Amino acid sequence: QVQLVESGGGLVQAGGSLRLSCAASDSAFRFYTMGWFRQAPGKEREFVAAIGWSDVTYYRDSVKGRFTISRDNAKPTMYLQMNTLKPEDTAVYYCAATDRGLTGLEDHYDYWGQGTQVTVSS
Repeated sequence: QVQLVESGGGLVQAGGSLRLSCAASDSAFRFYTMGWFRQAPGKEREFVAAIGWSDVTYYRDSVKGRFTISRDNAKPTMYLQMNTLKPEDTAVYYCAATDRGLTGLEDHYDYWGQGTQVTVSS
């Protein structure tokens, strides 16, 4: 059972930056595909970004060029650097893990964190 704990959320003005972290409890972290999802009020949870065990990355179109996903297998922790934030990025952000290959499908992820709130003011 992999336990995931997110941190780094908060309130930021539009155009600002935040870095989210997701700490994992499992030493097999290096073999997992890791992903970030988000859920805005009244909306379905949606895929944001994923990183495979070989560091291949995958992003939703609306965050390309603004968000960067990365991982440090020694810690083991995953990150989401979010730049040029927009009010529409406001959501609860969740990290997730799967032993499948690189995927943006929510149903493919087996382990989830509790979420961290990101609020972007205009």
